[in-house]
Formats: sequence, structure tokens, C-alpha cells
Amino acid sequence: MFRKHPRRSWLLLILFLSGCGVAVKHLDSLYGPPAIQDRIVDLETDEGVFYAQLVKPILDNRCVVCHGCNDAPCQLKLSSPEGIDRGYSRAQIYNASRLTASPPTRLFEDAHTTGEWRTKGFSPVLNERQQSAEANLLSGLLSRMIQLKRENPLPQTDILPADYNFSLNRAQICPGIENFTRFADDHPDWGMPFGLPELSITEYETMERWLAAGAKMSQPAPLTEQQKQMVETWESFLNQDSNKHRLMSRYVYEHLFLQHLYFDEQDDGTFFNLVRSSTPPGQAVKRIATVRPYDDPEVWNVYYRLIREKATILDKTHIPYRMDKKRIKRWQDLFINADFEVKTLPGYEQGSTSNPFVTYKDLPVKTRYRFLLDDSQLFIMGFIKGSVCRGNIALSVIDDRFWVFFINPEFMNEKWSGEFLATQSKNLRLPDEKGSTASIFTWRSYAKLEDQYFQAKENAIKELVSINPDLLNLNAIWDGKKENANAALTVFRHLDNASVVKGLIGKPPKTAWIIDYTQFERIHYLLVAGFDPFGNAGHQLSTRLYMDFLRIEGEFNFVSFLPPEHRFEELAYWYRGADKAIQ
Repeated sequence: MFRKHPRRSWLLLILFLSGCGVAVKHLDSLYGPPAIQDRIVDLETDEGVFYAQLVKPILDNRCVVCHGCNDAPCQLKLSSPEGIDRGYSRAQIYNASRLTASPPTRLFEDAHTTGEWRTKGFSPVLNERQQSAEANLLSGLLSRMIQLKRENPLPQTDILPADYNFSLNRAQICPGIENFTRFADDHPDWGMPFGLPELSITEYETMERWLAAGAKMSQPAPLTEQQKQMVETWESFLNQDSNKHRLMSRYVYEHLFLQHLYFDEQDDGTFFNLVRSSTPPGQAVKRIATVRPYDDPEVWNVYYRLIREKATILDKTHIPYRMDKKRIKRWQDLFINADFEVKTLPGYEQGSTSNPFVTYKDLPVKTRYRFLLDDSQLFIMGFIKGSVCRGNIALSVIDDRFWVFFINPEFMNEKWSGEFLATQSKNLRLPDEKGSTASIFTWRSYAKLEDQYFQAKENAIKELVSINPDLLNLNAIWDGKKENANAALTVFRHLDNASVVKGLIGKPPKTAWIIDYTQFERIHYLLVAGFDPFGNAGHQLSTRLYMDFLRIEGEFNFVSFLPPEHRFEELAYWYRGADKAIQ
């Protein structure tokens, strides 16, 4: 079945056809009209084994680093069979100048079949005409792009020519098979992998054999019985009927919907996603796809289900979150055994669901805060590896290296904190309540709200300190109870990407943050739960500017713990040259 095709003869054939001026638009007359192909085969078949053991490693090692995330060129994701078969689109996800939001095109969510993706404007990179070796190689865009690189290897120079543009905002060029000859003439050096060495001879011949045979693909091996049992255990826990359980599950989902969940460190690399479904455990998952995790599901009953992550795991989107029996016990103690009552579950009214201080007012503040603190590194990581993916929206507001600390939850008086948040819930509204199409002037109203909240917070702290002058001491900073290494973090930033590590790394940085509960929650809902990469310019601008407010708030929190005589001196140095309103 996988007959080896002499590479030289195919190269001569391609050159011959191009030289004869056979336009690709006539491929229909050569190989018939396109029709979507069924490419999924069982893992145990020869074709399935060939893909899993030989082809997928090449794609994972040479392709998905560029073609696996939201910023994949032409939205071509080569990290799963579904993404490969979906193909490419000329529509851009990241566009800071668009006036209205674009319809989302998230793989596995916004369409479920290749046919549905075709109606959304996606075109194939695999041949969908006559399934012969000749047609598969000459009428398949992926085949032609790899062949183009083979014909035009990377220049042997220390620095690549300026024609290789790697900037994030470069003009997007997405050739189709219909105009590939012109593209190859105009950009002969732009074959795949773009800007990197060509595939080795072995890799190239493997890909050629696979493409010539129809590019059959297989899914991963079935879940083990132990994994199935863990899925059942978690789905049972998350879908109990009590109001406490239902409110807990909704809160947990809105914070973990992007995480890669796993059951055991010695597992086989299998990860899961937590999703909302209209079907209960025991039935096939019918995923509820909404732009944001808190949007109205438009069904009477929502069930929280675990589905297997099908795509290749990429470091730039990987947020691993362990789900084991210890986690169940921890959540049982935090949410279920805690002394509080949920009389009425919150609805999904537009404008209020984006405000967690309204939606989850019945959940104790300490419960929510401790949930975040338990894995603070992963939640801070969310605004780097979340929906933004390449991080430029969030990261342009932070320094290259800074330390992060957290207010001690024991420092918080539950009654006082709850009452204070109740009075400030309007001031704590976030820009994403305006949706994905917002005015570029939206941020101004939220600047006023932030200023009002900041003043109220300052007055409240002054009142508390007047009662207890020793309140603001180092005991108010969380130490993880000497056990949790998430208590202190270091954030490293390089241009538009960053990383978060546990501990205080390096010499003391220029600035540092101390994060309290309201700031932590707003960072998540602003940059992870509420951010829409398909949003318009106003949505992206207001997100960027509000993150400035949160950074300033964290830095002010830190300065508050310095000796009084040094606070303004330190702030003046940090904000030298800044707007007087900030100073």
C-alpha cells in the first residue's frame, strides 16, 4: 500500500507540468471535482500505524511549533487529524484594526466536521480530488509546499535574507492550490518548513509516501480502564444536584476550561479538557460552544464533562493541572464542607456573568481565593498561555522580570471582605461585559471605575489600620504555610512571550507585585475567561489598558509594605516620566 515513489521522477513530472503551463485551475479536468475524503482509519491498520509511528512524529517535531496555536499562519493547525483535514483560512484571528468581532473558528468547538469547516471558508491542504498517487501529490497544497522547500533549500548564510519575515504582524499570504504556481514563482524560498531547514531525506520520503497514499490518519489509542474510571469519578463529583455542587462546578469550569487536566504523573501523556455539555455523564458529550466560558449555554441543564485532548501538546499553550483523589478532597473541604448556603443559583444575564464578584457572591471569598492560591503559578500562567496565545496583549504592560507575592488569606476577615466586595461589585466590572465588539473609548469609563475602587480600598485599609496599627506587616503576605511553593513567583518576559516559575529567581528586580483576591480574579476574567482573540480593536484596546490598571494596583500593594518614609520615593522612581494622573 505504501509503495515508494521515486522522488526524482515526481520532481520531473511537477517541473514538466509547470513548464507546459498547465494551470492548476484545470485540476478539475485532470482529476475530477473536489470531494471531502474520509481519512480516519483504525490505529491497528497498516495505514494507522504508519501515521502514528512515522508521520505524526515528523509533524510534531517540524511543523506544529508554528502550526499548532491561534497564531498559526493561515489558521492551519497540523497538530491533529481534524486540524490537518480542516485546512487553512485566509481570515486572520489577530487583527488589532478590525471594527467588528469576527466569528470564532476554534478547532473542535465552532465546527465538528470537515464539511462544516468548508462552509466557514476553510480550504483543504490535502488533495480532495481523485485519490491517486499522482493527484495526491500534484493537487495537494501540503505536498506542493514541502516539495517547494525541497527544490529551494534554506540559504547557507549566517543571517537569513530580509525576504524571510518573521514579525508577528507581517502580511499574511495564504496560497491555494489554484494559484500555487504563481506563489512558487513569486516566493520560491517560502516552502515548508518556512525559514527552517528542509526535511531530511528520510522525513521527506516518509511524508511523500503518506501523502501519495491519501494521507490516512489515526486517532490515539483508547483510554485505559483506569482512565475511564477516573473520568467517571470526576464527572460524578462535578454533576451532583445540590446548589453547592452546581455553583462550585460552574466556578471551577470558568477557571479550568483552558487547562490540560491529567490524572497521574506516571500516566502516558494523556490530557483532558473540562467542557460544558448538554448531555449528562454516561451519554456522548455534546459540547456547548460559546465565545466565553460564562456565556449563556442556552440549555436548561448544564453538565460538566471531561473529554480527551486530541491535539499535540504545545508548551506555549500547555497548562497542566492535576486531578486526583487529593484534589477531590481539597475541593470537598473548600466548597462543600464550608459553612455557607446557596439559596438560589445565579443566572446568565448579559453583563453580570462577566463579573465574578456578582455571580459568585454566595461562595465565601476565602474559598475562592484559596482555590486560586493552591495553584497560583498555573493561573498566572493563564494570561501568558491562554486565549491570547502569543501574549502580546497582556505582556506589553509588564516588565522583563518581576516577583509576585500574595496577600495571606488568613489576613482577610470573611465578613468584612464579603461586605466590602458587595459594595464594590459595580466598580469591579470588567471591559469584557461589553462583548467582543466594543468602542475604542470604552476603557475611559473603566478607568473611572478602577479609580473609585482604588480610593474605596485605600480608605477601607486606612480604617482597618487605625483600629490595628500593626495590621500591615509581613504576616499579611502569604507564605504558603511553609509548604506551597506557589507563594512566591518570578515572571520572565521576552518581548511577546513570558514564563512563570516558582520561587524568587535572580537579584531583586526593579518592581514587584503583591496580588490580593480581587486583583487575582480580575486578571483571570480579563485575560483568560473574558478575552476574545476574535474581538475588535475596542475590545483588545480596553483589555490592554485595563491590564495596566491591574499591574499598577499590584505594584502599589507591594509599596504599601515598605517603610512609610520610602514608599513615595520608590513609586516616584518606578513611575518617573509617567502621566501625572498616575503619579
